[in-house]
Amino acid sequence: MNITVVGTGYVGLVTGACFADWGHHVLCVDNDQRKVDMLKRLEMPIYEIGLEELVSRNVAEGRLRFTNSIKEGTEFAEVIFIAVGTPPGYRGAANLSYVEQVGREVAENMTSYRLLVEKSTVPVNTGEQLKRTVSKYLRADIPFDVASNPEFLKEGTAIEDAYDPDRIVVGVESERAAKLMREIYEPIIKKTGCAFLQMNIASAELTKHASNSFLAMKISFINAVSRICEMAGANVEEVAKGMGLDKRIGPKFLQAGVGYGGSCFPKDVDAFVQIADHLGYNFELLKEVQRINKTQREYVMQKIQHELWVIQDKVIAVIGLAFKPGTDDVRESPSLYFVPQLIEAGAKLRLWDPVAEQRFAELFPKEKYCRTPLETAEGADLLLILTDWPEVKEIDLAALKQTMRCPVVVDGRNQFDPKVMREAGFTYISIGRA
Repeated sequence: MNITVVGTGYVGLVTGACFADWGHHVLCVDNDQRKVDMLKRLEMPIYEIGLEELVSRNVAEGRLRFTNSIKEGTEFAEVIFIAVGTPPGYRGAANLSYVEQVGREVAENMTSYRLLVEKSTVPVNTGEQLKRTVSKYLRADIPFDVASNPEFLKEGTAIEDAYDPDRIVVGVESERAAKLMREIYEPIIKKTGCAFLQMNIASAELTKHASNSFLAMKISFINAVSRICEMAGANVEEVAKGMGLDKRIGPKFLQAGVGYGGSCFPKDVDAFVQIADHLGYNFELLKEVQRINKTQREYVMQKIQHELWVIQDKVIAVIGLAFKPGTDDVRESPSLYFVPQLIEAGAKLRLWDPVAEQRFAELFPKEKYCRTPLETAEGADLLLILTDWPEVKEIDLAALKQTMRCPVVVDGRNQFDPKVMREAGFTYISIGRA
């Protein structure tokens, strides 16, 4: 099948490359000519494990191409996936201007039936608005459908998730649209036997926001429990293990730390709260999830302040700038809270991240960026761990202690055993562990 994917970000590029690898012919469209030129040179505009190889292989085999033309994309394929950004807008509501623009331009270039599929995370009833937009800008009485197909790809394991999905959710309103969506995903359904859930568009749209908000709630819950553990002399990791072995709860997203970040959870929780408010429901539970996430970072900042007393002129090594390992995405990363706070307090920062340095340096070009965690810690009065990259646990503790001016570690990801760190001569401050 011919498929057009509009948007070559973390969702669109991975989705398009995977569709191509499943045997479809895919045209990826982006209005950023710089990104299109990079992709034609097989240079990736984002970091995702395995993506460069996947894109290169499918370009070489003739199943994947790139363009900046919506007109070309509309003419090429019967099914058009919309995977553009939906950044936070006014009061946390999703900014749908890019989605609207794609719908308008596709409508203006349609000459026969097209299925427009929402792949971006959008508020409930966006499908209705998209239908209105397409109807308004059509140049003739041409049939079309709108569908919702929310993505459940985790940055850092997105390709793996695409090839082994928990479920595929599609919201459709016609048999024609349902048949097309099933045909697209049939290769992976046959291979994995995963559930193919067909529902109406509003239910599909809500499934995405409800899923991400629930996961964010688990993170905020365990972070709240971590505070109680510290007060009571308990260990949050042992508590979380005891909880997670209950099959009704599960162990995932029960790791205490500096709070959730990234392009999805903060934006989607904000948007879900706004959706509920708009519909007349005060979602107080999610508002508390938001508050806990915010105060968790403030709480860790208080730990730093308490240990250093005076932050001004102290050398602080920050390990990890991406919001999670396996990606170069720094959107809503904890580092975007701590780095400005520490700069404002007068600290001298040394920063490290194996893949997110370039993106972070665009925001903070004057800071010192280092090649390794050990180099970052040189002469530091405190080392702050914000991302649990594998390289962190591989640090030689004896060498780390020797290179730091003061052997103080604030571990926002609980990467080390407190007993081992104490025996190695560190002042070790972690989350939820006495």
